[in-house]
Amino acid sequence: MADDDPYLARVRSICLALPGAEETSSHGRPAFRTTKAFVNYRYGPKGGEHKPDHTLLVLPDAEDEAALRADSRYFVPAYLGPAGWLGLDLSDDGATAPDDVDWDEVAELVEASYRRTAPARLLRRLDEVAGRDG
Repeated sequence: MADDDPYLARVRSICLALPGAEETSSHGRPAFRTTKAFVNYRYGPKGGEHKPDHTLLVLPDAEDEAALRADSRYFVPAYLGPAGWLGLDLSDDGATAPDDVDWDEVAELVEASYRRTAPARLLRRLDEVAGRDG
């Protein structure tokens, strides 16, 4: 895993801006967590069907999951897919440069995943920082 990966740098900045978030390693790959992982970076699904180089794995919001599954950019990753995780190839197999990624969409996905795993005290902090009522 290259520390100079520009996709990872953007994912890292989005994830680590969330209250209590920290970067760890899962199977040699970057993962972001509070008490549980909310983002995994650069995994591919079972059987070698789709192994992109710059993949974001998240736990989508239940309300958005069906729409995301219907979007061809998303896939069910091996191992974590059965637990509800979805993958998004950030580079579109090399066709999308880091500056062309919709980082607002990525931030929304990351926050939704964070909200599914973070403890209530961290969610309150997130809402306070964002000026939300929770």
